Formats: sequence, structure tokens, C-alpha cells
Amino acid sequence: MHQQSHEPHASQRRSAPRRGAVRRAVGTAKLLTGVLVLLVLVMPTTAGRMSLASSTYLCTGYQGCEAAGYGNAGYRQVSSTMYWRMYAGHNCTNYVAYRLIQSGMPDVRPWQGNGNASNWGVAMAAITDQTPTVGSVAWYKPNVTPAGSAGHVAYVEQVISDTEIIVSEDYWGGDFYWRRITKTGGGWPSGFIHFNDRVVQPTSPPTIAGSPMVGAPLEVAAGAWTPAPTSITYRWLADGAEIPGATGASYVPTPDVKGKALTAEVTAQLSGYTPGAAALATAPVAPGTFQKAQLPAIQGAPEVGTTLTLTPTAWAPQPTKAKTQWYADGAPLSGATGSTLTLSRDQIGKKISARVIASAKGYKKSRSTAPETEPVLAKPVTLVRPSRIKGAAQVGDRLVVRTGQVRQSGATATYQWLRDGRRVAKATHPTYTVRRGDMGRGLSVEVTWNRRNFRATTETLAVASPVTTVPEVRVRTEVKRARVAVDIRVKALGAPKPAGAITLSVGGRTVEGQVVDGRARLVVRDVRPGTKPVVVRYAGTDLVQAAVSRSTVTVPKRNQS
Repeated sequence: MHQQSHEPHASQRRSAPRRGAVRRAVGTAKLLTGVLVLLVLVMPTTAGRMSLASSTYLCTGYQGCEAAGYGNAGYRQVSSTMYWRMYAGHNCTNYVAYRLIQSGMPDVRPWQGNGNASNWGVAMAAITDQTPTVGSVAWYKPNVTPAGSAGHVAYVEQVISDTEIIVSEDYWGGDFYWRRITKTGGGWPSGFIHFNDRVVQPTSPPTIAGSPMVGAPLEVAAGAWTPAPTSITYRWLADGAEIPGATGASYVPTPDVKGKALTAEVTAQLSGYTPGAAALATAPVAPGTFQKAQLPAIQGAPEVGTTLTLTPTAWAPQPTKAKTQWYADGAPLSGATGSTLTLSRDQIGKKISARVIASAKGYKKSRSTAPETEPVLAKPVTLVRPSRIKGAAQVGDRLVVRTGQVRQSGATATYQWLRDGRRVAKATHPTYTVRRGDMGRGLSVEVTWNRRNFRATTETLAVASPVTTVPEVRVRTEVKRARVAVDIRVKALGAPKPAGAITLSVGGRTVEGQVVDGRARLVVRDVRPGTKPVVVRYAGTDLVQAAVSRSTVTVPKRNQS
């Protein structure tokens, strides 16, 4: 045992009847005074409520304290053993060293040098403060009540408040006690040594996000701890049994834990501190549900002889079993349980659908239904004689559909006129009057033949050329001697102010010009007298057709002077 002197490593001066003081008292001539000193210094020997300064003793001795409900953590049976190289038996330092070893510290004194109680707070000054915590060491300097010259240490069993604690303690040459201490008056410890009692505490508790369900992720938010831990570990349990490999913050319940209550244990660790721990419980794990990542769909035309294909449903997770059933108008088709269905005449006029049921251990069954098809058709309407369009693609003209002929009796035709491939609103009749807005556009018409339980047949009839307009050329002549002036005006539906080249011929003489904003003025000179033909030729444009105006003009003879 390491020691600095021959004195015991404990509070043997003030921890029991101070034997040195008693001997000195007996050696005096005043025996009565010695008796009084003895009465003052001897610790209580009963479990009564005797007090010393600010302390109240709750029990005395190993047996007395055990009988009163206060234990000694097994020190009574092993008190003959030395811990941390302290003297065995009744000794405050040996008892506290034993308690610290029981709480997880090694049987190695954490410092070198003097083991007396008076040196504990000095040697471990870095972890000594004025804050009492359960498991800390209440340390007394020499000659601070109730310590003697070698100081005293006790084990903090309970912290009632910042000013009131309960300790257990043993005394060199004395006895074992539990004591209540208040801060008022004397008897309060000189400090508290925190070897391994410091626990990482949560300032905001951990929480679990998610619902306990097979396949649904659970996530533990570690919360906040003080002081900040260097590591946080996790452990998941099901009905109290550890789940192998489940040591992360997240956990996805498997089918094996269905119906079991889960517990997430969170441990926050920091060197030199007792790990902080929290346990979070969940309700029993419910069966999982399949998530449909993609719904099934029926591919193929619903016609007799066609094979329909059901695209598979995408589930998360993937089921272990998936059963398919086809339906016609909601009634199951016998034997139709594969991924394809070939349509027969029995399904004509009926809507086809399909349903897939997914299942797996630990999961609720999931049903996924593909949307119904249109009614099954027999075959397309057969065209015997095609339709055709009568009329010219000119603004103001009327186009008429001469309807063709189909093989199936009772078939009817519907119409839809198109402009550059787009539907013309309300143009759903077999006749169509070409409009100004059609200028330069391509016209066509869709003729759709329909018959119940047959697939429709559509004809698309195109007008031969883009829509143009026919102009009107008006002329007004003015004659003066041998000079003929002609004012020309060109008008057209859809093109109110056309342009273009124009030619004027009067009596064999010809001039050319341009129509601008629908107007032109041309003059022919040196026209011989007489009635002459007037011919105006408008060349037209891409949208306005060419036109000719014919008239006559009389050129008078010149007067002789």
C-alpha cells in the first residue's frame, strides 16, 4: 500500500472517537473534562436522528443501516480487502474507492502520491467543484467538520437540492453511517470530486420519427446532450430482445418483428463521463403496406382476335407473390389469370379490366386494378366506295362531301372539317362554305364511319390546293383627245387590297403597271379615233387569282382649227 507517512490513508482524526484526543483527555487530571470531550467527538451509535452541526445521521453500522433500509453496496463482506492501496476495514478512503470501482472504475488509484483523504481533492482538482451529483465524492479538507487532520471522503447517494445531500461513509477506527447534510452551518463538504459520476444528460430528449410498420423506415433523432458527446450509439430491441445488426439511427422493421413493440436505446458517450442513455418505445409493429410505384395498364386494341397485355405493377417492396385475374364488364373470366388475354367474340361489346393482388410475409395484401378498356369491337367498318369532295377551294364557294359506301348496313357517317390539319370549330356537316380565314390554308375533311360493336373507319379527304380568292376588276376610262386614262380597282374576298402586276391594252396599244392597295391608274397615248377595245389583265398573286376585264372606249376625232 502506497502511503506518504505511517498515518492511515483516511479521515481517521475526526471520523470516529478521536483516540488521540481521548488519550490526552484521560491523561489530564480533569477526568470529567475528558468525558465531555469524548461525548462530543464520538459519532452516533444508533440509527436515531442525532445530529452533529448541520448533519443528521440516518443510521449507524452495517447491520443497523441494512435494517433501516440503507445498504453498503456489499462493502461489509469485502471490507478486509484494500482498494486503491488504501487501508482495509473501517476506512473512509477504502470504502469510497470500493464504491467507485463498483461503478466501473479500475482498481488503480487515479493519481500518484499521498492517499490520505485530505489529498483527494488536491490531486483531483481538475474534476473537483462545488456541484453535488449522485455518485460523486464528498470531500472534506483537514479539520473541516466532521473530518480530522487527514480529511474525509464520503459517497453521495442522493442529491435532494443544491443545498441538501445524503451520503454514505465509513470512518477509520469508527463505524459506518448514512448522513443527511445541509449547507447551512458547518459540515458541508469542501468540494465534490467527479470521477465517473458525471453523466451526459439530454437537454432535449431523443425522438423517433415514423410509424412502426413493416417496411416503413424509423429514424431516431439523437436530440441534444450536455456536455456534447463524442459519440452516440444506438441499439434496437423487439419485445426486449436485441435485434441483430440493428445498431444505427435508422431501422426498417422486418416481417420478423411484426406485432412486437420496438425500443430504441440511445447512448451518448464522452470520455470521463458516465454515458447518458435514453430508451424510446413504440407501439407494436403493424403489417407493412405495399407502395405502388407504377399502376398496371392494358396494352392492345380491344378487338376480337387481338391479344391484350397487362403491364406489370411496380411495388415497393417487391411482393413474393402476385396473382392476376381478367374481367369482362366486372365479371371474372374463367382461367384468365396470366399476363395476356386473347379476345373472342364472347367479349364483343364488353369492357375488359384486370386486377393484380400482391402478397408477402408481414404485409397486407395489396390490390391494383388496371383501368377498363373501351367495349370490345368485332372489326373495322369496311369501306366499299370512298367519299369525295365537290367544289373549289375558293373563298365564298361551297364544298360538299359526296359520301361513299360501306359494307356494313346501318353504319353512319360523321364529319369534321380541318384547316391545316386542325379542327374547325362547329364545322361538322357534309357541306362547308370556304371562309376568309381559310385563305392560303389547306382544307380537308374527316369522314368517320361508325357501327355498334365495330371499330370505326375514318377517311381523310383533302381539298386539291390551298384556298384562293377570285378578284373583281373594275375600270373607269377617261378620254381626252388621243389620250385614254384608265382607273383600275381590284377587290377580292379575304384580300381587300391586293397587289400585283397589271396590263392595259387600248386599240392595240399596251402599257404595264402595278396594283398597289387594290388600285392602279394607267394611261395610253396616241390612240387613233374610233371605238376601241379596252382589255385589263390582272396577273394575280399566290392567293388572289388572275382576272380580266373587257370593255370599249370611243376616241373622238381631233378638231380641225
